[in-house]
Amino acid sequence: MKKHVSALLLSLSLSAPAFAADIVDTAVSAGSFNTLVTAVKAAGLVDTLKGKGPFTVFAPTDEAFAKIPKAQLDALLKDKAKLSAVLTYHVVPGAVMAKDVKAGSVKTVQGSALTVKTDGGVMVDSAKVMKTDIKADNGVIHVIDSVIMPK
Repeated sequence: MKKHVSALLLSLSLSAPAFAADIVDTAVSAGSFNTLVTAVKAAGLVDTLKGKGPFTVFAPTDEAFAKIPKAQLDALLKDKAKLSAVLTYHVVPGAVMAKDVKAGSVKTVQGSALTVKTDGGVMVDSAKVMKTDIKADNGVIHVIDSVIMPK
């Protein structure tokens, strides 16, 4: 009996579809974007970033958010409109993989343009891209070392 249950479980696991991980789920599972996920929830952007996409997200780590003075970060987290503008400034429509990044300006979901530099590594505005091409079902995440603010 035990052998049959194991065989049944094995066949179920092989036929079950893989877990779908969108941008938000991917950020949560990474473990280094807790402040970003908290901010996305506070801004009411979870459904958007779980949507069809595709999106390219320049995702600041918890260490990047820690560079913002606590009082300033707390105030930002309470101002839904400003927080939404800051977060959507980190998002570009489409899935742009590292190999496709070019220097210049790129329009964000927020509406302003990011400045992308590729000399000696990739920079978006004043943030350095630390890790690239973290794939999600609805886009891609590139890890940055600073929170960038809309112009």
